[in-house]
Amino acid sequence: MATKIRVYYNSACPVCNAGISAQKRKSSSCEVIWEDVHLDNAKAEELNVDLELIRERLHVIDARGNLCVGYEAFIAIWENSPSERWKAKLSKIYGLRWCLNKTYNGFARCLYLWNRALKHW
Repeated sequence: MATKIRVYYNSACPVCNAGISAQKRKSSSCEVIWEDVHLDNAKAEELNVDLELIRERLHVIDARGNLCVGYEAFIAIWENSPSERWKAKLSKIYGLRWCLNKTYNGFARCLYLWNRALKHW
């Protein structure tokens, strides 16, 4: 059976949608299943995660079946993109990984609140 990853994202966020659209155009070393929780809210139930958490942060089920959230989800995607493996490798440097996770979480929270204020969903 071929490896695959499952990416859960929110297309109602214009920033998130643009990022995912760009990622979809890149090659992958495995099958990527793109799950848009805005178009199908029930997709959140597959993860047993509150829909609002997926709207706020990217979620990925990696090739090993592990749930990766936030910046860790980006790493999981990059690990399977031949042209972006260097990003995954660089992102795993301990101090940098911690800093990037904190930065992503802050940015994601602000973006989530902005989207809610504009009533994107």
